[in-house]
Amino acid sequence: MKEETSLEIGCRLKGLRDALDISVEDMAQLCEITPEEYLHMEEGTGSGYLHVSNLQKIARKYGISVDELLFGEEPHMNSYFITRKGKGQVVERRKEYKYQSLASGFSGRKADPFIVVIDPKPEDHPVSMSSHANQEFDMVMEGCLEITIGTKVLTLNEGDSIYFDSTQSHHLRALDNKPVTMLAIIF
Repeated sequence: MKEETSLEIGCRLKGLRDALDISVEDMAQLCEITPEEYLHMEEGTGSGYLHVSNLQKIARKYGISVDELLFGEEPHMNSYFITRKGKGQVVERRKEYKYQSLASGFSGRKADPFIVVIDPKPEDHPVSMSSHANQEFDMVMEGCLEITIGTKVLTLNEGDSIYFDSTQSHHLRALDNKPVTMLAIIF
């Protein structure tokens, strides 16, 4: 995640916590991380913990939209929302993942669709597993994707898709030293 974006999201997290009088410990517990790791999120130095899934947990728990945390804007559309090619709100979740929101302006949505670009990393690069509530759908549009769910390692090629229980630990990795572009829908 870009440093300025991390700082802005961290500031919004701190503002939410202060406004609702939520303890650091409660926020950390919700995100399933330590209070120190949560404070790194608020300081904009914890991009390793600043996952869309953690932001979803916070948003759902406190009745706000993920967009308010990610972009500082509340969505306004409630009958439809168009995202033109290449024009969605961009969020860099981690250095190797770049997210483009496809429904950031739609209020009350039941899922968060993204175009995700995963940059390749060396095989010896540390793997960071993540998990989040509910389910996820991923469809590879370009490239070759390795997805690890628990201990199962799967390979998806262009046009392949997977729907899975995202409460299970999982990790995505680009193969063949080429970026992967995929559609991800997080429920």
